[in-house]
Amino acid sequence: MIRVLIADDQALVRAGLATLLGGEPDVEVVGLASDGEEAIALARDLRPDVVCMDIRMPARDGISATRELCGPGVEDPVPVLVLTTFDLDEYVFGALEAGASGFLLKDAEPQVMIDAVRSVAAGNGTIDQGLTRRVLREFAARRSLQPVTAERASELLTPRELDIMLLLARGMSNEEIASELVVEVATVKSHLARMMPKLGVRSRLQAVVWAYQNKVVVVPE
Repeated sequence: MIRVLIADDQALVRAGLATLLGGEPDVEVVGLASDGEEAIALARDLRPDVVCMDIRMPARDGISATRELCGPGVEDPVPVLVLTTFDLDEYVFGALEAGASGFLLKDAEPQVMIDAVRSVAAGNGTIDQGLTRRVLREFAARRSLQPVTAERASELLTPRELDIMLLLARGMSNEEIASELVVEVATVKSHLARMMPKLGVRSRLQAVVWAYQNKVVVVPE
């Protein structure tokens, strides 16, 4: 069962998300928060599998709350799926840098929202498909390199891990990667589990962002 906490300052949105997600047989909505401070307190108390976090909230915004729950240096992070009405790059960049495992626009189709929660809970991460290419290109261009550079990555990662990184950056699922490399899905998962700690990332999404940011792969025009 995927345990979800919903944080949004609009009661109608909270209720709508709770109804949508709570109607799934594998999802349980364990808490509702109306601002960032309440979201942090409830997340630490309830330890949900996913926090659906709005960005613009009173008292404390969603990005700040996200950083508190899963940002760099947090020893026991809680996965966060950031939701917003606004298609603004700075919101996306801020959410990713704060440690979010996913970013989705609120006008996404209901099934996309449900799949995103499942993806984040599984440690895969997600980002709105309409934003992916533009966001990653801008992220790579505007953000400085992280401590582990592309050159260092070739030393840290095995050739097979680098192969998987390139396919991951193309948006392939574990099943698609396994088919491309003619290996078992379990083998792909094992490589990912070993690879992500080497890069200092916690999800597939963050691994892809890292790859583009460090020029391991290049966003196509």
